[in-house]
Amino acid sequence: MASVQKIRLSPSRDIPFNKLVLSQSNVRRVKAGVSIEQLAESIALRTLLQSLSVRAVIDADGQETGMFEVPAGGRRYRALELLVKQKRMAKTQPVPCVVRDDGIAEDDSLAENDERVGLHPLDQFRAFKLLHDGGMSEEDIAARHFVTAAIVKQRLRLASVSSKLHEVYADDGMTLEQLIAFSVTADQARQEQVWDNVSRSQLDQPYQIRRMLTENSVRASDRRAQFIGLDAYEQAGGVVLRDLFEHDDGGWLQDVALLDRLVTEKLKGEAETIAAEGWKWISVTVDFPYGHTNSLRELDGVPTELSEDERTTMEALNAEQAKLEADYAEADELPDEVDQRLGEIESALSAFATRPVIYDPADITRAGVFISIDGEGALSVDRGYVRPEDETPVTVDPEVESAAGGETVDGEQDQPVVKRAIISVGGAPAESDDDEDDVIKPLPDRLITELTAHRTLALRNALANDPAVAFTAVLHNFVLATFYRFASSSSCLEIAIRTPTLPAQAPGLNDSVSAKAIEARHDGWKARLPRDEGDLWNTLIALDTAEQSSLFAHCASFGVNALYEPANRFNEGRVSAHGVRRRLDLADVLARTVGLDMVAAGWTTGVDNYLGRVTKPRILEAVREAKGESSAQLIDHLKKGDMAREAERLLEGTGWLPEPLRLPDAEAAAVTGEAEASPEFLADDDEDQGEADEDQPCVIAAE
Repeated sequence: MASVQKIRLSPSRDIPFNKLVLSQSNVRRVKAGVSIEQLAESIALRTLLQSLSVRAVIDADGQETGMFEVPAGGRRYRALELLVKQKRMAKTQPVPCVVRDDGIAEDDSLAENDERVGLHPLDQFRAFKLLHDGGMSEEDIAARHFVTAAIVKQRLRLASVSSKLHEVYADDGMTLEQLIAFSVTADQARQEQVWDNVSRSQLDQPYQIRRMLTENSVRASDRRAQFIGLDAYEQAGGVVLRDLFEHDDGGWLQDVALLDRLVTEKLKGEAETIAAEGWKWISVTVDFPYGHTNSLRELDGVPTELSEDERTTMEALNAEQAKLEADYAEADELPDEVDQRLGEIESALSAFATRPVIYDPADITRAGVFISIDGEGALSVDRGYVRPEDETPVTVDPEVESAAGGETVDGEQDQPVVKRAIISVGGAPAESDDDEDDVIKPLPDRLITELTAHRTLALRNALANDPAVAFTAVLHNFVLATFYRFASSSSCLEIAIRTPTLPAQAPGLNDSVSAKAIEARHDGWKARLPRDEGDLWNTLIALDTAEQSSLFAHCASFGVNALYEPANRFNEGRVSAHGVRRRLDLADVLARTVGLDMVAAGWTTGVDNYLGRVTKPRILEAVREAKGESSAQLIDHLKKGDMAREAERLLEGTGWLPEPLRLPDAEAAAVTGEAEASPEFLADDDEDQGEADEDQPCVIAAE
């Protein structure tokens, strides 16, 4: 058997730096990686960690000149050269070199660069952790390895992820983006639990992992967190999770129970202060549902009088505002300082408009207050609402009243006694002193039933022959239902408006253009209508036809229901899938008839209301439809959060709408007696309902 020829390694030796020259055989031409300056600092800090590959320079006669060229290690040579120029290293400093005398110089240079393997990210994470555990600060590590302190924090956070997940990542069982998502929490047991779940399903996208890890936490942008402040929460022992890799709006508050306790305590403290004003009840919660005051009567308070100084200030602000608007009326864009000043003026004038309101003390004793937190995390106090059961004036015993208002035996005037307000937390109704068992109910009477049956038929016939009166009667009923819900009487017409409850959690619903327009219109009509329901008929008769029609439309609009509801496939819920589809079809007809335009109605597609709550393909589809394929390609490589934010910027001003907000084509949306295909966003609903739907009530767009 022939012997195997042993390889011979090139000899190494120390060569003075001034005997080295950079070879033109070095294949590296493009700058990449760490800069020469950073490499020089690293050599100064650690000395040269890797030898240079050199070849002897041969003269024309084939003799060695004593000089050596460097075909492999050119960046190290330039870094040493920079240290010599900076006089931080002697030009005769011996440099460890490997001397090559065979092969091709260009081949050596290419092999050294091609065969170099970069450090696996996990090895870097662990190395940074070893340095940190050894006593180095994050700033020291950053300085020694030419990165920012923020990057060191990120690497250390990744090193703290469960070792089980590290092993999966090392074996290419998960991506770096997935590992980064797990770093949002320090709970390694929870990390492993979530990985066990997502690894067996398709819900393993980084944003889905983050959502699962933080599902029991509260965002720092939540109104509750804004209300108490992160400092107060952390001082109470609360922990805030932070995402070091993506914008996290301040992170997530992990101890939800602590947060709710702090919020409740602060709200109750505010309620105790307001209770001293003498209100009968105070309802406290984080956020009340839309329309929670519909059944209550709102007191008409009187704004406090402005002082002379306040009037002067307000007049000066109005004059300044008018002058600035006139000076820049023709400008395409306002200068920053002018725009800022106009904003300051508007805020100051708004403060005058929202000054405290004075209520009648007699009304205060039977009215209440709603205390909550607004969308910006500020305290919201809504005073002056009377419940139906509190409408009856409180009768006071004259002797008690006399005693309360009289003098003591010492001749001192008694202080008025204010009954403590009943404070309810969590939106629950305040306690009531009424005993429901004492309510007198009408007794049934056969004779009255028979007589009123005759009268009902006669009235129906008479009303059918007088359309004008019929219109007024229906309008009267609508107004009673819309504006006089606290009234004890009912109309003689069996016509009612059922106002569907809108989802209170929909982002921006209360602050939408539509909600504000409805509120303004409602308040305008409310101011024109009489306090006493008994005077309503004469008021409606006095309105002209246009006013009656406008009021009629306003009241009827409260019955519109175009909400999608997930239906049980076996039709065991409140409404069937067929009923929901029928409702949406008729809502489309109604929307087309009135010319509904959601963009004109104030809708803008953003991160909070759509983009941040759908998948990446949905985001790209939106951008593709609105701006074209080229725009979609600009963001298709981004992470979910960044993609959503960039998509919001790209969609701004395009008028793009999610499918549930679009108005279908007239032909496609024509309502027929046959079952229609569901739109894409309802595609998961069961199409075959069988005959079970035949027994379901028809759910229409206007209820």
